Amino acid sequence: MNWIELSVEVPPEFVEPLSQIFYRYGQGGIALEEEVVSKSNSKKELNKPNIVTLKTYLPIDSTTQDRLSRLDIAVKLLRYVCYVSELQSRVINENEWQTAWKEHFHVLRVGKRIVICPSWQHHTPKKSDIVIKLDPGMAFGTGHHPTTQMCLQQLEILVTSQMKVLDVGCGSGILSIAAAKLGAEDVFGIEIDSTAHKVATQNVKENDVGHIVKTSIGTIPNDQIQPKSYDIVIANITASVLIEIAPNLIKAMKPNGKVIASGILLEHKRNVEE
Repeated sequence: MNWIELSVEVPPEFVEPLSQIFYRYGQGGIALEEEVVSKSNSKKELNKPNIVTLKTYLPIDSTTQDRLSRLDIAVKLLRYVCYVSELQSRVINENEWQTAWKEHFHVLRVGKRIVICPSWQHHTPKKSDIVIKLDPGMAFGTGHHPTTQMCLQQLEILVTSQMKVLDVGCGSGILSIAAAKLGAEDVFGIEIDSTAHKVATQNVKENDVGHIVKTSIGTIPNDQIQPKSYDIVIANITASVLIEIAPNLIKAMKPNGKVIASGILLEHKRNVEE
């Protein structure tokens, strides 16, 4: 099979929403590549913001043209509110696709102890390291997204032994696995996308935390989520979804619990807080 590699340059703060769009209409993974801005004296370069190259991969089949059209429209709409480059494309073969997106993921240290290690790479940890072996596959959540990193940092601060944690929109399972390895005794990850759920299930198994982390397909409210049951509720999604499910997030939380909400642009902060 041949694939189309799509790439676009975007400011870091817009990586998350555009990644959601790429994830929705792409089918072969999402990759991020930080770009060093040239120090050229040209006015154009001086005015160019720090940017990230975001890539996704589409299989060439009967759905390709429709996917391309939707992605192109999304990029053009985003261009009205921030700097976004033209959507670039190139055709690659199956073998190139298998390795292309993985080249952008490296061992990543987050906070004081958490280390995200791609499953295909070797890492010799320090004694205090908490290593999460991760293969994001086609799921959202690699550890490289700023919102995911902020959630990991908060989990490192807040999680203690015997805690129960709920991860809404668990994606690759990265936050659920982190909570378990940080000491939580019971973690429930729920994910609406069946493909992402399969990825999360595999990552939970790979990290040997299946006795702590359970995952399920769905969203909230959910019969498996009892009211006032969780010490920490995580929701790394988007502002609009957070606002919609806010009452259910609070309902699931213990009276003295915490909600970690992420994926929020600054202009939506107040609405989410309310």
